[in-house]
Amino acid sequence: MKIRKTNIEDRESKVYIYENKKEESFMTAIPDLEWSVFFTYEEEKAELLKKMQKGLTSKLDGAEAESLSLRIYNWTREM
Repeated sequence: MKIRKTNIEDRESKVYIYENKKEESFMTAIPDLEWSVFFTYEEEKAELLKKMQKGLTSKLDGAEAESLSLRIYNWTREM
């Protein structure tokens, strides 16, 4: 599991990223927002970003949700 720190709404929050290599999937969670998402290696970038943004938009404004989704996507690709 990797833990990344990021600023969300002007405060530092932790993003937990778990990679299951056997099942080729990720589970990502942000406890401060009470938000999580599960996705596989095979999901297309555009669809995955849309999925994450949809969930985050209920917690954050649109621009911040979009930015955070892209950061999470990039972090999972560097693992």
